[in-house]
Amino acid sequence: MSRQDIVKIALTGNPNSGKTTLFNAITGKIEKVGNWAGVTIEKKEGDIKPNLNKSNLHITAVDLPGAYSMSPFTSEESVTSTFVKNENPDAIINIVDATNLSRSLFFTTQLLELNIPVVVALNKSDLTKKKKTKIDISKLSSLLGCPVIETISTQGSDNGLEKLIAKAVEIKGTGQKAPFDSKGVNLADESSVRESDKKRYEFVKDIVGKVEIKSIASDKKTNQDSLDRIIAHKWLGIPIFALIMWLVFSISQTYVGPFFADTLVGWIDSVYAIAESMLGDEVSPLLAAILLDGIIGGVGAVVGFLPLIMVLFFLLALLEDCGYMARVAVVMDRFFKKVGLSGKSIIPMVIGTGCAIPGVMATRTIKNERQRRTTAMLTSFMPCGAKLPVIALFAGAFFNDAAWVGTLMYFVGIAIIFVGALVIVRITGEKNARAFFIMELPEYRIPSIKRATISMLSSGKAFIVKAGTIILLSNATVQIMQSFNWKFQMVAEGAESTSILATVASPFAFLLIPLGFGAWQLAAAAITGFIAKENVVGTLAVVYGITNFIDTEELALVTGASDVAQVMGLTSVAALSYLMFNLFTPPCFAAIGAMNSELGSKKWLGAAIAFQFGMGYVVSFITYQAGTFITTGSLGTGFAAGLIVVALLISYIGYLMKKGNKLADEKLAMAI
Repeated sequence: MSRQDIVKIALTGNPNSGKTTLFNAITGKIEKVGNWAGVTIEKKEGDIKPNLNKSNLHITAVDLPGAYSMSPFTSEESVTSTFVKNENPDAIINIVDATNLSRSLFFTTQLLELNIPVVVALNKSDLTKKKKTKIDISKLSSLLGCPVIETISTQGSDNGLEKLIAKAVEIKGTGQKAPFDSKGVNLADESSVRESDKKRYEFVKDIVGKVEIKSIASDKKTNQDSLDRIIAHKWLGIPIFALIMWLVFSISQTYVGPFFADTLVGWIDSVYAIAESMLGDEVSPLLAAILLDGIIGGVGAVVGFLPLIMVLFFLLALLEDCGYMARVAVVMDRFFKKVGLSGKSIIPMVIGTGCAIPGVMATRTIKNERQRRTTAMLTSFMPCGAKLPVIALFAGAFFNDAAWVGTLMYFVGIAIIFVGALVIVRITGEKNARAFFIMELPEYRIPSIKRATISMLSSGKAFIVKAGTIILLSNATVQIMQSFNWKFQMVAEGAESTSILATVASPFAFLLIPLGFGAWQLAAAAITGFIAKENVVGTLAVVYGITNFIDTEELALVTGASDVAQVMGLTSVAALSYLMFNLFTPPCFAAIGAMNSELGSKKWLGAAIAFQFGMGYVVSFITYQAGTFITTGSLGTGFAAGLIVVALLISYIGYLMKKGNKLADEKLAMAI
């Protein structure tokens, strides 16, 4: 195929204009959709669906990060600016939010100056009609000097998308006159740029006044405003968020999720039984152990939690799609400012609840370097999807599927983030720094079941792929290490403590005694969790010979124990401590790799990993020792040794904070 037969179209637009939703609609992709900047971090490419491409050309769409200006303010805007200016797309589809023309058209006028054909997709046209707002499309097209097509990217038919693609192909290679010309502006002169921007805003305001007629006054209080006064209230917002998260975990972990999980677990048990019968009695015990206990048992134990996770992701996708999660960022902003961050820092952390990797990557939308690095360090404290099987296991096994366990983990994560941010801002000597946060709240809307389902299936697919690769290999390796000693001799039954796995994990287990879990099996599971957090569940299944974590009756049958607590030798307090240790120590290796990329400094990366280990240890120690004292009236095992370690950690942090405070005072004195 020649270059002439290929058409490359760039999709640009402000954050929350519906750009990625439109990209998914025209390509059939299932890229992440959200109500804030940073969802599209890098450019994404996809071929236009055949039913929308009526030409004989190969059309590729490039989804660029949301941007407000061609003068980059954030690194994601830089991606958009660089691509449009240097990659020479054949045409630009500029997605404009029809409900907010004043904000959107500023960027449009900049694109029209690049001498690249532009077609405006006037998106969310259905919402303007609901508001009884009229936009004169032909006049808008005439004033801008480019085609304008009404689109509804969330609608399956009669959505204007086919007409949009046809128009983009039609105008490729044509010229157009920019309605606003800033060629005479000296970009090196800040005052000149500001004056140009002021004139551009006036130009856009004039256009909007000529083409838009609103039946509802903009200063009139709407139902959306009334709802925001409650949901985004500075005090009510927190308990509302807690209640919503509790409901989400109740539905996913206690009611709907387990219903489907029981069915899946039954299938896994059937696979185990079939494989066991096929192997027979003549097969090598090692091969049987690796296949049955290491692969089927270990992987199956993790996959058994898949329905719980998928239901949770479905509910979170609904919350995001209806516009609620953006309100969470606003609610948290006033608290984040007090610790040297801004509300924009919550965006990577909310994204990180799905996976820490894109969450860490989303920190590049933060301009301030120290805030960006701090957010990258702290984002992984939010429990991600990989940690949900661990939460589900311990909530079900030790706390009777109580929804408060999962909810508590999120709020403990938020509390740790606040403490961590407070510590870092003082260590770095920027306690006097001010943070600013500007965010446009999307309108509330009825969430799309289709989009939530697609998001859920995408997350489920990623989980299964990980279970079939990383987790499978890890569990097989754990089984082999548990089956052999260092002389590569099979370990006799009852002598597992002489295995390779036990001898590797035992030194670490010794350090964990003050936290309530000094068994080598538990230490081994925590270690493999750094490869992938789901491995914690899989490794526990392998080392304890458990094939089913969902049904406690089956667990008792397999292990000969009365319950999970007896199998693992943990009290409920120790189990909570172990859960927090796995959740609040460093994330998986892949997320650490993302941290390395975004931090851009080995010193910061080393400090981040050390801080995460220290924080996880301290939180786990306090949980176990305080919880044991409250429930039994006495301190837990290893209190004195653990107290020494914690005291040393806190003392060193205090020393660094004192140095940072001195540096901050010096900076303030110089500024005065």
